Amino acid sequence: MSNKILFIFEGEDTEKQIVASLQKYFFSENTVIKCVFGAEIYQIYKELEADEDLDVFNLIKGRSSENNSILKEYSRNDFAEIYMFFDYDGHATLADDEKIKILLAFFNEETDKGKLYISYPMVEALKHISTYETFRDLKVKCKQNIKYKSIVHDSAIKELRNFNKYSSEIWIKLLEVHLQKMNYIVSDTFVLPKGIFLQNTIFSKQSEKYINLDATVAVLSGFPIFLHDYYGNTTILKHIETQK
Repeated sequence: MSNKILFIFEGEDTEKQIVASLQKYFFSENTVIKCVFGAEIYQIYKELEADEDLDVFNLIKGRSSENNSILKEYSRNDFAEIYMFFDYDGHATLADDEKIKILLAFFNEETDKGKLYISYPMVEALKHISTYETFRDLKVKCKQNIKYKSIVHDSAIKELRNFNKYSSEIWIKLLEVHLQKMNYIVSDTFVLPKGIFLQNTIFSKQSEKYINLDATVAVLSGFPIFLHDYYGNTTILKHIETQK
């Protein structure tokens, strides 16, 4: 069984910094290959619309000369799992919530076509915490350009601003609060979850309680949820408790 994992990112720099930190603390025994799609999530929908049997490995390989160089020695069978990390980015020109539903239904299995994780509203959600006590209720407008990166830069706790400097202690705290927030979005209770929530369930609740209600999203990162899914609820909760 291959221990290689393919990570596909929307952007070039921020996501790679996050995953480099994740590798340091969570994936030391796996070979992680990182590629960039280089466009928003809605562009993937256009590709899927044109080819309902879309092969994401070959799609990514053909997106850029850099990706082709990274993947030239590999085939899809070399990777046990494929994970995709994209932003909700509801103000994008091609933004369409129905497309998100279709993409989450299509990319729902890491050992097959790949598994899609969404950050609300963007990848910077991971560090968008001004106080841990108020994070439960943190939401932002999602259907207009609010210059989100600037908002995060100005309001994030100082120790969270630089992904490259994250310690294991910081990761444990981020795991805890983002998983609590996920549970709050889905189950209305700001505590650690008792099980796994599917990405389409999270999106459905974001739509019901935020997007369709007042054009906001509850700030939530896809990366802690990915770790929760990857290692399982029992293992992650035990890890959080033993490291606190």
